[in-house]
Amino acid sequence: MLTSDQCYQAVTGRDTRFDGMFFTAVSTTRIFCRPSCPARTPKRTNVDFYPTAAAAVEAGYRACKRCRPDVSPGSPDWDVRADVSARAMRLIRDGLVDRSGVDGLAAALGYSTRQLGRVLHAELGAGPLALARSERVRTARTLVESTAMTMSEIAFASGFASIRQFNETFKDTYGVAPGQLRTGSASVQSEDIAVRLAFRPPFDFDHQLNYLRYRAVPGIEDVGDGRYTRSLRLAHGPGVISLTAGRGNFVTCRLRLADTRDIGAAVARARRILDLDADPTAVHATLTGAGFGDLVALVPGIRSPGHSDPVELSIRTVLGQQISIGAARTHLTRLVDDAGEPLPEDMAGGGVDRLFPTAEAIAERPDGSWALPRRRIETLRALAVALATSEIDLGPGCDRDESAARLLELPGVGPWSVGYIRMRALGDPDVLLASDLGVKKALDALTDSGSTITNAQLEAARPWRSYLTHLLWAAHARAAHLNPPQS
Repeated sequence: MLTSDQCYQAVTGRDTRFDGMFFTAVSTTRIFCRPSCPARTPKRTNVDFYPTAAAAVEAGYRACKRCRPDVSPGSPDWDVRADVSARAMRLIRDGLVDRSGVDGLAAALGYSTRQLGRVLHAELGAGPLALARSERVRTARTLVESTAMTMSEIAFASGFASIRQFNETFKDTYGVAPGQLRTGSASVQSEDIAVRLAFRPPFDFDHQLNYLRYRAVPGIEDVGDGRYTRSLRLAHGPGVISLTAGRGNFVTCRLRLADTRDIGAAVARARRILDLDADPTAVHATLTGAGFGDLVALVPGIRSPGHSDPVELSIRTVLGQQISIGAARTHLTRLVDDAGEPLPEDMAGGGVDRLFPTAEAIAERPDGSWALPRRRIETLRALAVALATSEIDLGPGCDRDESAARLLELPGVGPWSVGYIRMRALGDPDVLLASDLGVKKALDALTDSGSTITNAQLEAARPWRSYLTHLLWAAHARAAHLNPPQS
């Protein structure tokens, strides 16, 4: 956690690296900003710092109209930390409070509502309802500015219980009524919703696309022309997202949703896919300090890509054990064709026309439908049953260690698969897949070039060893002049 002096130093330098990690509140203007706000730097005696926008609003501040703190990148803390506050934030951003209320959030975390409120107030400066409201109003502003929906439609699509609550929260946060932020561009009806997703530079978008392209499963994913498109299974219906590089430090996300109540969850999943909340400065500094500076220079803007559906990723990982990515893609394509659910006609297109099968559908699939060894079929079925019955939780609020331990209890699921699931499905930034062939070859190549890689160096790479894993894969792929590694 940053000290107040460190926060003020970042504000003085208008350091964009800290946008989203904390918010600066100015007592004389009652406005809160991102650290890089271009306005005149306030006096140190006039500022306070808050870990979340919700905390600043709760303290009586409204968002700056100039620097737009509501569109800052998310804090990387929620992936690095595994405590209840981080798990709660991941669930809130996935829309659990909107769907199940604060009681549902507390139950998912194994806390009483009162206990959870105390923990979040102490850690984040606001309770679960205020944190959820902050996410709702950010979603609402996106819909106000980018769609022609009526204000009442926006209010309920964003998760507000009433139009009055929507208007009051909007005024508390932005200091104006919702209609005052509607622009002329929003008057044109469109089936798609366009959202700008902020990130901290550098970001090698092309490298990310190549990684996703090599693993894309036809029907549910498509990568081409600088664009990644995939279907999503959301709480209120299906959706399709399309991600392209935008201007400046933004990715453009176009969404087509069956129900606009899912916009917040869809955006959160899009950010997870591209790892847009990463802090590359911290990653680079740690890995360089551990002796991996040459690797960092190889792909300065590398990310550790996540996934939109942990159930899908876990099935894909176990199915692909001990076979090539190409062979795994063939099996997965057959699975999607046979058991995937067709998208509505107005949503399908561009090579994406289906949803990945549910865990229940996979569990019920007969042996004859799989062209796999019997033991692999049994492992897949056991995994699908465990996911369908919630015996294993891979959701955004799960306890990573507990989920990993339960996965390892399944016959046929080994440490490599569990590590890969932790890294991509659960967003764990500190997974080193040391047993992976590509990682081993890359480490051997570093040793052959005169660099002695020690266990102490690998330990010093914490908590960013997932990024080290991806850098080692990239180094191996480039050295061998191959496509991205089969891992």
